[in-house]
Amino acid sequence: MKIIVPAKRVVDYNVKVRVKADGSGVELTNVKMSMNPFDEIAIEEALRLKEAGKATEVVVVSIGPAQASETIRTGLAMGADRGILVKADGIVEPLAVAKILKGVIEAEQPGLVILGKQAIDDDSNQTGQMLAALLGWSQGTFASKVVIGDGTVDVTREVDGGLQTVALKLPAVVTTDLRLNEPRYASLPNIMKAKKKPIDEKTAADYGVDIAPRLKVLKTSEPAGRKAGVKVKTVAELVAKLKDEAGVL
Repeated sequence: MKIIVPAKRVVDYNVKVRVKADGSGVELTNVKMSMNPFDEIAIEEALRLKEAGKATEVVVVSIGPAQASETIRTGLAMGADRGILVKADGIVEPLAVAKILKGVIEAEQPGLVILGKQAIDDDSNQTGQMLAALLGWSQGTFASKVVIGDGTVDVTREVDGGLQTVALKLPAVVTTDLRLNEPRYASLPNIMKAKKKPIDEKTAADYGVDIAPRLKVLKTSEPAGRKAGVKVKTVAELVAKLKDEAGVL
């Protein structure tokens, strides 16, 4: 069984995001970029399934600028077999990403697609669900455990009330949550090997997808700074402040 793992290039989670001076978006110049953490978890899970003999090949797919090849190389250094880079400049919205992935999947014919539940830059949490709908495949979201059976996959999901386990028929789409696993570090020998692994380059046009955005960002601004807290001496004073100043009572 082949597993496809989409991986997005995002601003590194350790970087403090800054808004451009003109408010047109987030500053990306000279900013450290890395793989979306949820997608890193997805690659780790795919590799574990391969090591357990449940999969034969892991393919990493990234949609973005030429620099996204670095994101794919990271996945290859972790242990993935090959990569596919779909070149696209600018913002690619979740629906367009799902349509491109649909084209990739129709060409590759995988048995399972594992991807992060959301990207930490836009937090949309839409691509996995849209992809499953476009393919007509079963889906398991927010996975904290994945078990492959005979033509099926059991996905334990994190829900508001606790954990829910669903049985899906393969092929299927699974989106990963934080507690699914702890991604491995790429060793130096594997980093060197990753340089020789193939990365196919495609464009959105190759899959007949129009990536023109349907949404227009009017303005981007930083949230207001938090005000300093105050101490109150009595419950009556607390209630008065909540009622008169905060307006929550």
